[in-house]
Amino acid sequence: MKRVLSALIGFPIVILILVFGNQIVIDVAFSIIAIICLHEFYGAFKKDSKPVSWLGYGIAILIAFIHIIPQPYVKGALQLLLPSVTVLLFLTVIVTEMKTTVKDMMITLLGIVYILGFIVFIPMLRGAENGIYFVWYIIFIAWGTDIFAYIVGKKWGKHKFSKISPKKSIEGCIAGVIGAILASLIYTVALNKLAGFNISYIYIGLISIALSIISQVGDFAASSVKRYTEIKDYSSLIPGHGGMLDRFDSVIFIAPFAYFLLSIL
Repeated sequence: MKRVLSALIGFPIVILILVFGNQIVIDVAFSIIAIICLHEFYGAFKKDSKPVSWLGYGIAILIAFIHIIPQPYVKGALQLLLPSVTVLLFLTVIVTEMKTTVKDMMITLLGIVYILGFIVFIPMLRGAENGIYFVWYIIFIAWGTDIFAYIVGKKWGKHKFSKISPKKSIEGCIAGVIGAILASLIYTVALNKLAGFNISYIYIGLISIALSIISQVGDFAASSVKRYTEIKDYSSLIPGHGGMLDRFDSVIFIAPFAYFLLSIL
């Protein structure tokens, strides 16, 4: 019941932001989501590590300005981001005389690459040509995968997939792919009939298969961190779902791949 109520409240908020929000509102919203997810990720390692969180939060804030800064500068900044962050992290290790350890540095870097480097493609896709329509493929494929995998796996799942996430089954994973295909094809029919698009159903079907598989890898990736750090959920922010990262892990994971694959359309 908590999962259902949270979804009934959360999904309309997502609709309002993505449909009616201007680009600045969307950029700010995903900057906030990125900060929350990053905070939860770093918090998972708090028992034996001290990530350089201020650096991650500072970069997350920059997502809010991604469509304000001239695009040539954004592209150049993105190319220099990883080398610059690496230099700053090593400098932190040196200045603190290794009170900030190499492990702290690597966890910080992983959080920046995994969360910020992935999630930024959602507002980027929304800001692209026809992005107001195409960004929904990320949501429908990720959540279609989650819903079908959960329902089928819970009722008929017999063959366990991995020890990383013992509740997930092979049957559920297959159902997740089917759910993603159905959700995206239904949405494509709506776009073609009502919005005047001429999108190939075969292409969307193939994209859905690829993104659904990547989505499930993202789910296992988030679970592997939780298993390593011995936590059940990243936080209790969303009743019945856990933290923001628990809810958006698969959405975040497929965002860059969806951006490039859907750009072809």
